[in-house]
Amino acid sequence: MRLIVHVVPRASRDSIEGEHDGKLKVRLTAPPVDSRANDALRRLLAARLNVPVSAVRIVAGEKSRTKHVAITGASREQIVALFAVAPNKGRKES
Repeated sequence: MRLIVHVVPRASRDSIEGEHDGKLKVRLTAPPVDSRANDALRRLLAARLNVPVSAVRIVAGEKSRTKHVAITGASREQIVALFAVAPNKGRKES
């Protein structure tokens, strides 16, 4: 499976925020230097999808916030579930 990910580095916490403009939005505490954000992204996706880190590869956009990621060993349903985040998650109801 392949997906497009929009990464927000230097966030206050690591989290998968769901779909944003057709991309999976991911916040990472790691800075975008020395591939630390890329490594953190691979580890986070692997943990969430229960696949080895080696099964998650960045195939394009290594130096960009928009990355194309290839994942082996995960089902389509698992990938789709990453995009399904409650719309008010983290927001206070008024």
